[in-house]
Parts: sequence; C-alpha cells; structure tokens
Amino acid sequence: MAQSEARDRMVAGAADMLRRRGLNATSVRELAKHSGAPLGSTYHYFPGGKAQLAAEAVRFADALTTRRLTEELRAGPAAGLRAFVDMWRKTVLDSDFRAGCPVLAVSVEDQPDEDDEPRRAAAAAFGGWTGLLADSLRAHGATAAVAEQTATLIVAALEGTVAMCRAQRSIEALDRTADALEAVVRAAVDSAAN
Repeated sequence: MAQSEARDRMVAGAADMLRRRGLNATSVRELAKHSGAPLGSTYHYFPGGKAQLAAEAVRFADALTTRRLTEELRAGPAAGLRAFVDMWRKTVLDSDFRAGCPVLAVSVEDQPDEDDEPRRAAAAAFGGWTGLLADSLRAHGATAAVAEQTATLIVAALEGTVAMCRAQRSIEALDRTADALEAVVRAAVDSAAN
C-alpha cells in the first residue's frame, strides 16, 4: 500500500472513531488499531500526535461535507438543505444511532489551549458550511442578514438534532427539524421576492 493511502486510511479511521466516541475517549493506539496501521506509522505520519490526527480527521470530514454541499447547492438552498439532512440521516441510521458528526464531537470537548488545532479545524468547518449555505441563500434573493441567520440556524439545528437522534434512538427529530428548516429557507428566499 502506498504511503499516502495508509495515511489517508488513518485519517478516515480517525474521523470514524471521533464521530462514534469523541476526542477524549479515543487514544492514538485505538486509532491505529481501528485503521489497521501499526502504532509507529501513526506517529510517523502524525508527529503532532492525537491533536494533529484529530484535526486532520475533522478537515477530512469537512471536505466531504463541503463537497456534497457545494454540489447540491448548485440547485439552490432547499436542495442543499435536503442533501445536508440526507447526509446526517444516512450517518445516524447506518451506524444504528452510534455515530454523529466528528466536527461536533471535537468542538464540544475540552482541549488544552496550547494544543487546540482540532477545535480550530472544527470552527473552520462550521464557518465554511455556514458560508456556503449563506452564499446560496443570498444568490437566491435573501438579504445578507437573513442569509447569515438562516445558514447559522441550519448548521446549528442539524448538528443538535443529530445528537438528539443518537440519544433518542429515533430519526423523528431530524424529520421534524428538516421540515421546519425547509419552511425557514422558503421564507428567507420568498421574503426577498416580496
């Protein structure tokens, strides 16, 4: 296996572990085992240790989400919202309610100030997703203020709803939230037309 493939597999494995267990409950040893890599390889590829690997895992998850949102938002903010919802529905259901968002998992856990690269990566991910959604809303007629508010609401509501789904072992909260957010998106775009 090529070096970059091994490294990429470790990053993807770390993202999977983070979305299931969180940052503080995951060790470098467990991450290596989960990805099938020798422990020494982990430190070779990630000399910054757990913080570096976690930050790269967050950026990996961010890139996947950004790519999907960018594609779907070409058809408008409602399509982007539906894709975002469908992505989380698949994550929650495919994991039998055992996995959520690795970005959220990293952002809610205590990290030392001197080693907060994972938190900074999470902040950048949330900012990027919000920005993509706001840009689409503005492009479809929403004012800048309404676009920012609506985009922030979408990201915050869906992240929180995924946590609720995991706790309740039910997808109902996601369905209700998706319906409410679609109405908010329609109102944001329609308000500009009036």
